[in-house]
Amino acid sequence: MSGIPEPEEFRARARRWLAGVARPRAADGEWGSGSDSVAVFDNWTEEQEREHTARVQEWERTRYDQGWSAFNWPQEYGGRGLPAYYEQLYRAEEAAFDVPHRPEIFPVTQALVAPAIGLWGTEEQKRRWLVPLLRTDELACQLFSETEAGSDLAAVRTKAVRDGDGWVLTGHKVWTSGARVATWGVAVCRTDPDVRKHAGITVFLVRMDAPGVTVRPIRQMTGGTSFNEVYLDGVRVPDTDRLGPVGEGWRVTLSVLAAERLDSGGLGLDNADRALDLAGHLSRPLTGAERQRAADLHIRTLVQRLMGLRVTAALVAGREPGAEASVGKLYATETMRRTSDLVSELLGPSLVVDTGEWGTYAWTEHLLGAPGYSIAGGTDEIQRTILAERVLGLPKEPVR
Repeated sequence: MSGIPEPEEFRARARRWLAGVARPRAADGEWGSGSDSVAVFDNWTEEQEREHTARVQEWERTRYDQGWSAFNWPQEYGGRGLPAYYEQLYRAEEAAFDVPHRPEIFPVTQALVAPAIGLWGTEEQKRRWLVPLLRTDELACQLFSETEAGSDLAAVRTKAVRDGDGWVLTGHKVWTSGARVATWGVAVCRTDPDVRKHAGITVFLVRMDAPGVTVRPIRQMTGGTSFNEVYLDGVRVPDTDRLGPVGEGWRVTLSVLAAERLDSGGLGLDNADRALDLAGHLSRPLTGAERQRAADLHIRTLVQRLMGLRVTAALVAGREPGAEASVGKLYATETMRRTSDLVSELLGPSLVVDTGEWGTYAWTEHLLGAPGYSIAGGTDEIQRTILAERVLGLPKEPVR
């Protein structure tokens, strides 16, 4: 396929290709059959995570090898040089087919880490990493958050110290999705403790099987272990695995975070739709208050999808949709909260007692997991600060 097809032509071609390699999803209306999982964070054992990861990798390699992945990348990296929003057009078509659910490490690898390497990497690094990451032969996780730093990533304490032609990394990272299956970790480290905190940071790509790297699952209140803490105990990293200039790591980090927020506007829509289906399949009439909550949630899903179109429109216009992405993230987080409110009202005691009835107790995983997204991908407070400074023009808080 050459040139840039019109969006409708592209979507029609995508549908034809998908019909040849995947089965359509079960038709809507089959309430009560299939999985009733509405988990916000995958609740897997390590074995289950590795098995599912392998299935997704097989699918992503099929997409890549047949020209239905990496749409906005140059041909030398297996792409087609299309505008960035063609990925969203494809995803809209793929949603109608029974393909493996992509856990978080896949968008992190393809949509966050690979673009950061494309922006900051040397030519040798691009040749070395981009195709394996875009094809998902190798996967990458984020070694960003730390217990002491909270939401202030610039306050990281993990140290990277020069040692000959390499570096030695020592520190502790938390809330790392996919650490058990990742090949690489993108580590934000402090390389100069004597300068302003935003200026003393450098980013490295760390082999997750390197000596000194220890991954420990974090058990959540849902019972699952989607996240991990990662210990870096004297891990040696060659300077060739440094991403971006020494001391410029804050700018590298921001490029990853900007991509992360672009990908968050669709959060919670599937579960919101499932909650509305639940409201329509109760064995009793809805109360007036329940009808009001359901109507409110339905309207929110429509508005949230329109917000996603605004992000797409910004990309089409060649703009970085910073404000739109922050609004979308805030709105999506609130949609998840209101989904929890509606389900709690609809199910009452059935929500907390595992009677075995389909579509009831499974909602506990949504209720327990949804609050995490007020922190993940940039806290609500961070998003409001971005809007205050970039949209309202309020002065920045002084750097301490």
